[in-house]
Amino acid sequence: MRSRCVLACLALPLLVACGGSGQAADGTAGGDQTLTVFAAASLNTSFTQLGQEFEQQHPGVSVSFSFGGSSDLVAQLTQGAPGDVFASANEPTMAKAVEAGIVSGQPRPFASNTLTIVTAPGNPKKITDLQNLAQQSAGDVKAVVCAAPVPCGAATETVEKAAGVTITAVSEEQAVTDVLGKVTSGQADAGLVYLTDARGAGDQVTQVDFPESSAAVNRYPIAALTSAKNPTTATQFVDFIAGERGRAVLSQTGFAAP
Repeated sequence: MRSRCVLACLALPLLVACGGSGQAADGTAGGDQTLTVFAAASLNTSFTQLGQEFEQQHPGVSVSFSFGGSSDLVAQLTQGAPGDVFASANEPTMAKAVEAGIVSGQPRPFASNTLTIVTAPGNPKKITDLQNLAQQSAGDVKAVVCAAPVPCGAATETVEKAAGVTITAVSEEQAVTDVLGKVTSGQADAGLVYLTDARGAGDQVTQVDFPESSAAVNRYPIAALTSAKNPTTATQFVDFIAGERGRAVLSQTGFAAP
């Protein structure tokens, strides 16, 4: 009995040194873990691919995404939703997260995006530019935009001011993907979405560019969260997204440099 007790006592420090609490001796996360990333809806395609690549490079790590309107995501996080990383579609929304004390470290810009008009395939309403969309939206063209609190909605207001027009929208959505969905499903004739969303939709839409889009360039920042269960892995993911491979994939899906 005394021998067993001595052996048990000797073994205890070894278990702690080997990371019995879920961390390795060097302080990095050990064992299987899930990295929860809250990301703007427009990042869905590129982040899904990058998440898979990150998993391949980090055995034992599973990346779980929660995509949605950036403002809604911040609201969820400030209300206690567990997360490790947050990527916003614009800097003002990330600033709100910083002010709320949920961000760890300095957010890093990693991409940028601008707006474009999407219509039904072939552009049956013959929309030519933003002014024309605003004129027709007051008539028989059903236009849809993002709500003002959402980054794509704030960008919409900026381009409207730049063009000196106001779009009469039949609905205002909480995420840019919802705007795109209304157009591709035929519920709307046209909508304002990001260039990346228009590219991702392919032949489901026709894209109509307009010069005033340059007045609203959204820079996307990313940061680890104070609630991160695995801060080291969260930081590694942020570095990966902002790094060479992250920017390459983002470029392929239509994002510009930050």
